[in-house]
Formats: sequence, C-alpha cells, structure tokens
Amino acid sequence: MNLGQWLGLSSLIISGYILWQIRQVLLLVFTAVVFATALNRLVKWLEQFKIRRNLGIIIVVIAIVILGLLFGWLVVPPFVDQFQKLLALFPTVWERLRTNLIVLSETQSRFDWLPQPPSLRDLLTRLQPLLTDIFTNFFTVFSNSLVIILQLIFVFFLTITMIIQPQNYRRLFLKLFPSFYRKRGEEILTLSEIALGNWLTGVTINCLFIGILSGVGLWLLQVNLVLVHALLAGLLNFIPNVGPATSVIFPLMVALLDNPWKIWAILIWYFIIQNIESYWLTPTVMAKQVSLLPAVTLMAQIFFAQTFGLLGLLLALPLAVVAKTWIEEVLFKDILDPWNSAN
Repeated sequence: MNLGQWLGLSSLIISGYILWQIRQVLLLVFTAVVFATALNRLVKWLEQFKIRRNLGIIIVVIAIVILGLLFGWLVVPPFVDQFQKLLALFPTVWERLRTNLIVLSETQSRFDWLPQPPSLRDLLTRLQPLLTDIFTNFFTVFSNSLVIILQLIFVFFLTITMIIQPQNYRRLFLKLFPSFYRKRGEEILTLSEIALGNWLTGVTINCLFIGILSGVGLWLLQVNLVLVHALLAGLLNFIPNVGPATSVIFPLMVALLDNPWKIWAILIWYFIIQNIESYWLTPTVMAKQVSLLPAVTLMAQIFFAQTFGLLGLLLALPLAVVAKTWIEEVLFKDILDPWNSAN
C-alpha cells in the first residue's frame, strides 16, 4: 500500500471511531429524520390541495400541538390513574396466583417454597434497583433533566428545519459521497424516504387497529382498566415480538382477580387480533413497505438495543428499514450484481 492508501485507510478508521463516539447524537439526528419524514408526508398531502408548503408546515405543526394538548388533557390523567391502580394490583395478583397453584396441585407442600406476596411498598423497594437500571439505560442519551429538555429541543428544531429546507440537508448528506455516485445516492435516499414513510404509515394504522380492537374486546368482556390495557396494547405493538406478548400480561392480571374464564377469553381475543393484523392488515396496509424477515427483525432489535439502549430498541425497525434499503441498493445492486454478471 502506498502513502495515499495508508492515509485513506487511517482516515476511514478515525472516522469510524468518531462516529462510534457520537453514536447517541447520531441516534437523535435519526429520530429527527423519522419525525421529519412523518410530518413531510402530511405536508405533501396538504400540497395536493394547492396549499403552499410553508402554510402546510404551519398547519401540520399547529394540528399536532392541538392534538397533543387534547391527548394530555383527556387521555393522560385517566391513563395515569388506571396505571397506578394496575401497579397496586401486583401483590394481590401474586397472592391469587400462588393460591391457585396450591389448589391445583392438591398438595400444598409442592408449592410451599413460593414466597409470601410482598406489599406494594416492598414491591417498589425491591423493584427500585431494576427500575433504576431501566431508567439509566433509557436516559443514556439524556443524563439529567436539563439535558433531557435540551435534547428534546434539539430534536424538535432539527425536525422543523429539516421540513422547511429538506433539499439543503439532502445536498449536505450527499456531499459525503464521491461526485460520481451522488446522483445514485440521491435515488437511494429517495427510496429510503419512501420506505420509511410507508413504514410509519403502516405501523401507525396497525397500532391504532390493535389498540381499538383490544379496548373493544376488553370492554365487552367487562375487564377493568380498559383504557390502560388498550393504550398499552397499541403502543407496545410498535415493538414487534416483545410488545404484543407483553401487552397481554396486564389484562390477564386483572382477569385473574375477577373471573378465571376471562383469562381464556382474553387469550383467544388477543390471538384473533394478532392473526388478523399479521395475515390481513399488515399485507394490505403495508403492501409497499420494505418487508423484513422475522429473524432479521429480532436481530435488529437485539443489536440496536445493545448499542443504543431502550431508545435503540424503539427505533430498531425504522433503522432496519433504512439499513435494508441501502444494503440492497448499494451492496447488492451496485456491487454484487454487476460483479456476478461480469464474471
């Protein structure tokens, strides 16, 4: 290797090291890109009605602020109240579960080793180290309350500036590529934006579908704390594999204290909902979405969660969608396919 090649390799290694050190900042930038993509799709929809872009941006931002305030006023207080009641049920649920196990075994000695259920205060005390670790990982990017506010402001203003001047940011990003590849990079960037927008639209519809049907079914079954169960089912559906399995635990806990037959009814209802979502809604709504194999989805979740923490887990799917687009276009189509045909 000549001096130029050594300098190029050294620059590549140094650049990789720098990017790794600022990976949390890059994740915040990607978060802003996700929000900007979602808002930009709404702005483009308004432009179809002959509304100028700047006015469309103002309308979208005001609408989101109003919806956020209404959500915080109408939904958040009852949700917090019901969630606190749900947490208070943990000791009672554990006691009921322990009692049922003893009754079913017909031999108390077989389950004598099960400890007595802790009180709510004891439960919170025991969970405090775990909760501390969770919040520490979650706030790896946000080290304290002041940084939280600054980071949120950073994401917000970066999102707004990306919407106002998207082409400037695209050109800035494309300057990272060699001049001969910038036109192709522009095409791949457009494909990534389309894939990310389709994914956002599809996952939003899926979450609403899961949340509404879960709430309707639990309301018909007369399960308590319907609002918290429905919201958790919808929100946790944002995280594939882990989310749907986790969301069913909470209504099962409440049903255990009410009527045992409701446990089977809830399991059957959630099973029906998930199958409708998997085999009908997802293929219909996400027909244009970048498809990801289940194993790839799971590996992406594990990798990004280990690398970025909880925020990486939440953004694992959009990160995987964008990464898949670039790998397919750059590695497969531009490098491997011509190479194979030439041979």
